[in-house]
Amino acid sequence: MRQSFIFPIFFSLFFLSVSSSFSLADTNKTASTNPPVTTADPGIPLDELEYMLYPMTSDELLIEADGWLALLKKTATKISRTQLDLKRKNRLIEKKEEISETTSSVKIEKKTEKAIEAATEAKSEILEDITALQSQRIERVDRLNTVLSAITKKMGKTDKGNEPDEVIPYRQYIKAISGVQVDITDAHAAWVNIYGWLVSAEGGVRWLVNLAQFIFIVIAFWALSRVLGKAVKKALEMSPSNSTILNDFIVSSTRRLIFIIGILIGLSALEINVGPVLAIIGAAGFVVAFALQSTLSNFASGIMIMFYRPFDVGDLIDVTGIFGRVKSMTLVSTTVMTLDHKLMVVPNNQIWGNTIINATKSTERRVDMLFGIGYADNIEHAKQVMDKILADHPKVLPSPEPVVRLHELGDSSVNFICRPWVHTADYWDVYWDVTQQVKERFDAEGITIPFPQRDIHIHNETA
Repeated sequence: MRQSFIFPIFFSLFFLSVSSSFSLADTNKTASTNPPVTTADPGIPLDELEYMLYPMTSDELLIEADGWLALLKKTATKISRTQLDLKRKNRLIEKKEEISETTSSVKIEKKTEKAIEAATEAKSEILEDITALQSQRIERVDRLNTVLSAITKKMGKTDKGNEPDEVIPYRQYIKAISGVQVDITDAHAAWVNIYGWLVSAEGGVRWLVNLAQFIFIVIAFWALSRVLGKAVKKALEMSPSNSTILNDFIVSSTRRLIFIIGILIGLSALEINVGPVLAIIGAAGFVVAFALQSTLSNFASGIMIMFYRPFDVGDLIDVTGIFGRVKSMTLVSTTVMTLDHKLMVVPNNQIWGNTIINATKSTERRVDMLFGIGYADNIEHAKQVMDKILADHPKVLPSPEPVVRLHELGDSSVNFICRPWVHTADYWDVYWDVTQQVKERFDAEGITIPFPQRDIHIHNETA
């Protein structure tokens, strides 16, 4: 009794498992044979196609790619057959022309002439068909490329930055059938093909529009870079803490960045994939950076100088033994004009790696001078004369107070230090004026300015 009860249960479970397996197989088969959705309208606009492809998985996108590949293959097949028919028409026309030249029968000539005319008319129709088919081929290539780009986004690129292996065969097929096939042995057909491509919406007209867009975008972004550069410059000038060198660098970098973005957008308008271009630029940049290590050192030093601002344009500096005024600076070098108007270009890494003396960084400077008097002269009198000179000079600052002190007893003179404070721009004027006035006043007051001398004592020895 128990066995008779178990057997029906076992049979039912077996039947359910078998039926479910068949059902799953049918489901997989149906899923694998689902027809493409986007090919229902072969002329679908590209933006609408992108919206339709957005939610699809990579497997579904491959089905769509196969559908568009099938349509593209049909068009390529029609082009091939039409071109083959054109080739045969050309041979027929050549053959009939040879017959008309060799025959002497007027009746045969007229018959042959009509046949040639009919073949020529048929040839013109064939050329028109080829032009239309080529435009259709370009349209379907565009849509297949859109699907392939969507597949690459969903699957991701390889470690080497290439497209997935599933996409490569489609790309190769597109490359193999693209372009305008011209038979150079038939000048008329070649001209009709080229002219048809030039005037077609998907051929020459399309590229003419793309070229116009490229030129317009580049000019627009060039103008935009100039406008934004001026705006950035005005904004930076409102911050007095920024150096002129740093401001110029930011302005020029802003202009160049906007212009480069415009070029990349323009290349996209030309239907050029900028991804590989950027990859090539990145690889080339690595090679150039490795080859120009010293230049990059100058570049890094230029960045440090710009941000730490040890000097600015117009400052009087002493670097690497060069004393002059800063004329300009780039990321690689600094241009210094010496006081005798020699233009010196100094690499930035030499500047940053050495001591930088900025003579005009501070608004006030102390002028250090040393004057000597004779040992027989009155020390207090000489000090009063120098105090008077400094007090009367219009460019000597009252605060900090000038300092005149007895400094040392030299070999030939009693030396005073004379240290007035002045505005940085008046440094040399005060230095030269005070030196001249001290000499004139010392002479007028009878104070001697000794020069190095040596007393020689001669002793005579008698035998």
